[in-house]
Amino acid sequence: MSAPLRIAVIQGSTRDGRLGPTVARWIDARAADRPDMTTDLIDLAETPLPTVFPQLGQAPARAEDRDLLAAVSPRIAAADAFVVVTPEYNHSYPASLKNAIDWHHREWHAKPVGFVAYGGFSAGLRAIEHLRGVFAELHAVTIRDAVGLQGAWGRFDAEGRAVDPATDTAATAMLDRLAWWAQVLREGRAKTPYGA
Repeated sequence: MSAPLRIAVIQGSTRDGRLGPTVARWIDARAADRPDMTTDLIDLAETPLPTVFPQLGQAPARAEDRDLLAAVSPRIAAADAFVVVTPEYNHSYPASLKNAIDWHHREWHAKPVGFVAYGGFSAGLRAIEHLRGVFAELHAVTIRDAVGLQGAWGRFDAEGRAVDPATDTAATAMLDRLAWWAQVLREGRAKTPYGA
């Protein structure tokens, strides 16, 4: 049996009063319960990244910016796959998430990305659709099966458990697909390094 897949769960919201940590802890626990996965939860509010980018191809000049990146970049690079947890803001995803994505390039290459989105009527699905194009540009593979949480504020109990069994069922389907892609792509990267 191969080593467990390393899954980075990226919690993208940094807004005060956010539901994101509840959703992220829930999906992180679902993945961590599987024998084929280990997880690393990256909360972008707890690990903020710089918002001013250096000239293309250059390292950040400020030591503070390099330190912020050092707290996140190696964790993204070490992952075999990702679960992105995002709210839908104004028919898309938060700027904090785009910032984290844009600070990295090769770290995403030939790795699968699953999504858990939440919102009101749309269940966050418009945020997912915008993210698919972004990750395709970064040579990542997005998983078709996603978890969309409509009216998400009523989807979890006081302990952070999903109150509707269909929510856990959707998570299982997404994680199953993510595991398949993560295993295949990890083996592919090991056999033939990905170049872009």
